[in-house]
Amino acid sequence: MEEKLKKPDMWLVVAVLGILIIGMIMVYSSSSIWSEYKFDDPWFYAKRQMLFATAGLIAMVALSRIPYYVWYKHAKIILIVCLVFLIAVLIPGVGMVRGGARSWIGVGMFSIQPSEFMKLGLILFLARFLSERQKRMNSFQEGFLPGLALIGVPFALIMLQPDLGTGVVMVGTCLVMMFTAGARISHFMWIAAAGMAGMVGLIASAPYRIKRITAFLHPWEDPLGSGFQIIQSLYAIGPGGLLGLGLGNSMQKFFYLPEPQTDFIFAVLAEELGFIGGVVLLSLFFILLWRGIRASLYAPDLFGMLLALGIVGMITIQVMINVSVVTGLIPVTGITLPLVSYGGSSLTLTLASLGLLLSVSRFSNQR
Repeated sequence: MEEKLKKPDMWLVVAVLGILIIGMIMVYSSSSIWSEYKFDDPWFYAKRQMLFATAGLIAMVALSRIPYYVWYKHAKIILIVCLVFLIAVLIPGVGMVRGGARSWIGVGMFSIQPSEFMKLGLILFLARFLSERQKRMNSFQEGFLPGLALIGVPFALIMLQPDLGTGVVMVGTCLVMMFTAGARISHFMWIAAAGMAGMVGLIASAPYRIKRITAFLHPWEDPLGSGFQIIQSLYAIGPGGLLGLGLGNSMQKFFYLPEPQTDFIFAVLAEELGFIGGVVLLSLFFILLWRGIRASLYAPDLFGMLLALGIVGMITIQVMINVSVVTGLIPVTGITLPLVSYGGSSLTLTLASLGLLLSVSRFSNQR
């Protein structure tokens, strides 16, 4: 495929940059008190986030200029490398334990989260796998089952950390790709039944997950324990009202909401910028979704279509889960808000993924 590279989709670029700028501001605003107390530097998290954002933007620009179909032949080796890192993180002495999960590998002053790399690596390989097997996807044994097996291996490794939230995002993204590639609805009904049984088993096997469910249903039964995060999150959102308390004026970031720069950063945003601020941010995510789906629909081949759909699906599912958790609609999962929450691996890999999405859009059949 040899085509002249079109100009970037400016709708998509503006949406990404808008979300990223809001994220940078909110990381500083939400973390300044905590980072000054912990590191004697109110800019500690913000400076690191700027570094991650710079690296991510460089990756996004570079990948947007590389034809996306180049990665078709490299998808297998990328997946293997991601699997190696995912196995390595489980080895004591290599993987670092944070928040009860062995999910990070230390690299000097920084750390990487292999599961974030795996999400993108699996999307790349699954896009290739499904584009090669599209005619067999309506067969359970020849199409659907091999696809599930491909998803199951990294999911099992992620659950050994354990990291249910990341696993759910990854599996949900892959199932959307499989459905688009031609898998039958009846196949999904069977997998939904099995998935529900498996989810019950996973929740029952870990006491902290059971506490999250009970905290979701009855947070006030343990307001200083399992229900603490969601109660403090709602305390942040409620006073925000329509216009918010003003940028920097959050009260919950004063050691009430645990590490508000990560999973619950949307609660601080709603407290400081109000309902209007939340709507503006979610509107930018909607533009990203719209342009991502558009790039997928007009992609010149099936690989490009599935790749674009996987990337925008991954981001959308993660946004939906995070906002639902923060607003008390679903139990706490530990999922960050893409491009907004503090986190090096997540931010850098999300921006790199968006570079691939931009590459697909630059080769689309319609502008």
